[in-house]
Amino acid sequence: MAKSAAAEFRQGHMGEYFRLPVGATAQALTEERPDLDRRALASALRDYHRDLGTLNADTEAQLERLAHPRSRVVVTGQQAGALTGPAYAVHKGADATLLARQLHDDDRPVVAVYWVASQDHDAAEVASTTLLDMNERLHRLTLDVPAGVPVGRVPWRPEWTAQVHALLDTFDAPAEHVRAVRTRIDAATRAGGSYADVFARLMHGLLAPAGLVVLDPLHPALARLMAPTLARELRAPLASSAAIEAAAVRLEQDGFEPQLRRPAGATNLFLEEEDGQRRLLRAEGSQLYTETRTYTVSDLLTRLDADPTRLTPAAGLRPAVQDALLPTLAFVVGPGEIAYAAQLRDVYPLHGLHQPLLWPRLSVTWLEPNVARLLGRLKATAAQVRADPEGVLGRALAAERGAGAAAVARLDALDAELRELTADLGALDPTLTGAAERTRARTTARVAHLQTLAIHALARAENDRTRQLSRLKAHLLPGGVPQERELNFLSLLLKHGDAPLRQLLGLPAGFQGEVTIA
Repeated sequence: MAKSAAAEFRQGHMGEYFRLPVGATAQALTEERPDLDRRALASALRDYHRDLGTLNADTEAQLERLAHPRSRVVVTGQQAGALTGPAYAVHKGADATLLARQLHDDDRPVVAVYWVASQDHDAAEVASTTLLDMNERLHRLTLDVPAGVPVGRVPWRPEWTAQVHALLDTFDAPAEHVRAVRTRIDAATRAGGSYADVFARLMHGLLAPAGLVVLDPLHPALARLMAPTLARELRAPLASSAAIEAAAVRLEQDGFEPQLRRPAGATNLFLEEEDGQRRLLRAEGSQLYTETRTYTVSDLLTRLDADPTRLTPAAGLRPAVQDALLPTLAFVVGPGEIAYAAQLRDVYPLHGLHQPLLWPRLSVTWLEPNVARLLGRLKATAAQVRADPEGVLGRALAAERGAGAAAVARLDALDAELRELTADLGALDPTLTGAAERTRARTTARVAHLQTLAIHALARAENDRTRQLSRLKAHLLPGGVPQERELNFLSLLLKHGDAPLRQLLGLPAGFQGEVTIA
């Protein structure tokens, strides 16, 4: 089985794949970016927020910090999911603000930036979201976002707003909390714009008071600042792909599964063509081409100059483009991003950059009061429930009922007795040792399997009576997926008001664990 790059990185390993080790904030703080025009960056962001309708006092204060000649940013980002998407999208933004606050110095200001992945064109990944109401009913919202088109080009539709309102009308939660969330959503959708704009306004509304600045790379003023990096990539369109593929080979040799592969001719650039579709550019000799037509480098440089929003980076180039635009101190990333960042260290020097510090994102499992009480009675953690919900409930019930047949200690005693018997048989006749050991292992494994079946049956029977198992799964494994990767953060605000948001912003940067909603 392939090793986990994210787990190895968190443990301080994989130094040969990353420029800075995990947690190296002191080293990262000493690095400067004197080449970057921060005033031009702040001005472009001001234009963006003015157009978005979010240029308020919170944003102005952060842009003034960003304009400082020695400013740095803690950056994170995510695809523009429906109603902010899964909870970890908000967790990432919160963690960026927490880390920026921790590292800030008046002489070297640190600003949190959220990169809205408006250039992404994978509709299936952003069109749906899941919310859980007070009655523990899952609500699935799915919007018909067109495929193949960058979500920053997709206009927000009035019928989508109507779908959201219909969901809220049937959502079981306190009326005052539903009204407050409805107000947030109406403020984000009323101004129109794109699908990505609605996501950005919602994220701004949640986290701008804590210091977060949202950024859309498709905004013309920001795209213009990124154009030199993309032009440099066009002049050597396969160099970054070669670096990524070389790292993929090294990872495979070390027992990892590479997240990125670059087959022959594939670049790290997408071109948005005349029909609005975003297509990968490929290169052969002096020619670049998509599945529809062929271009010269000169053709594409002319297009880039005319409209820099039409040429966009693939996943293997996006971090370098991001960090060429921003004075990045740290990049807040999830496990998947850590895995592909292991292939990107050698992409940065192609653009005169160094890979910044990677900061594993904050991770929270939210425990609503009724779930926290149930976990306490079961003497279990959310992680244990996610790993084996039937087993957690069944073992607790077996213990309550004194069902020794299902106890781990009973199995351990049986295994110890069989080991002693195996040793005795081997002493009488050494040729029997192997057969006796195999019999012991099979017997223990079979009894353990029967214990598991009994425990799971007990859990299901109890669930038919009390719904405890259904409750645990709905909250901690909705649809069989870990909570923060499936449930929308707005679910919590709908049921509990702004308390979860305040708790989130009161956590230490990089927090990993469970939080009971107060």
